[in-house]
Amino acid sequence: MTTQTAIRPDRIAAKFSSIKAEGRPGLVVFVTVGHPYKDAALDVVPRLVEAGADAIELGIPFSDPIGEGPVIQASSYVALQNGVTARDCLNTVAALRPLVGDTPLILMGYYNPVMSFGLREFAAACSEATVDGLIIVDLPSSEAETLVAELEPYGVRLIPLLAPTSTDESIERSVSLGGGFVYCTSVVGITGARSELSDRGLDLVDRVRERTDLPVTVGFGISSREHVLAVGKRADAAVVGSLLVRALSDGPDEQAAERGASVVAQLAGRTL
Repeated sequence: MTTQTAIRPDRIAAKFSSIKAEGRPGLVVFVTVGHPYKDAALDVVPRLVEAGADAIELGIPFSDPIGEGPVIQASSYVALQNGVTARDCLNTVAALRPLVGDTPLILMGYYNPVMSFGLREFAAACSEATVDGLIIVDLPSSEAETLVAELEPYGVRLIPLLAPTSTDESIERSVSLGGGFVYCTSVVGITGARSELSDRGLDLVDRVRERTDLPVTVGFGISSREHVLAVGKRADAAVVGSLLVRALSDGPDEQAAERGASVVAQLAGRTL
C-alpha cells in the first residue's frame, strides 16, 4: 500500500497547474456511466478530452439522485436500466485510463453505493482502477472522516462540494479534509443548465479562496462559453453536466460521442 501511494501521480494537481500556466479557464465535464448506452463512456470520454475537456467526472448511477435535475436524473435511470453498477464504474475508469492518459478521472455519486461496496474495499478498488478523486454529493464533511481515512493511503482525493449556503465552519472543515480541488455550486438546488450564471457561486469562490490554496471550480447551471469565461475570472475551472448529458441523449447512440465533442469544443472555445 505504501509503495502504491509513493508512486501515484497527482494528475489533478498537474492538470490545474497546466491550466494556470496556460492562462485560461479550465473545463471539467460530467457524464453518467452507462448513458445513453452501457459502454458509452468508452466511446464518448476520449472524444470529450480531444475536444477540450480538462477533467472528467463519471457519475455512478443511483436510484435516488436527490441533487440532480431532470436531465441527469433521467440519465441515471437509463444507466440503471442498462444494469450499471459501482463495479462497472470502476471498471470504466480502468478501461479509460490508457485512452485518456493523465486526464483526471473523478467518480461522482452518492454515499449509499459506496457504503454498500464497503469503504475499505471501495478505496482499494479506486486505487487499482486509477480513480483520481471522489465527489460524494450527500456526504457532509462532518461525517466524511472515515472515508477520507480509507482513501488517504492510496492518494485518492475526496473533493469538497460546497454550496452558497455553506457556513464558514463547514468550508474550513471541508477543505481541511478534502483535496484535489473544491467544487462550488453556483446555486442552491438541483443541477441543470441555466441561461444566466448566478453570482452566488462566484461569491462562494472568494470565501473558499480565503481558506485554501486548492483549485476552485464552479458548476450547476453552466451552459455557454460566456459562462465558462465568466467563471474563469474568479475560479480555476467551470463544471458542465446537464448541457452535455442532454446532448448525449439527443439523437442516435452511434453519434453520441460526436454530439458530446461538439458541445465541449464550443465550451472550450475550440473548433473541431
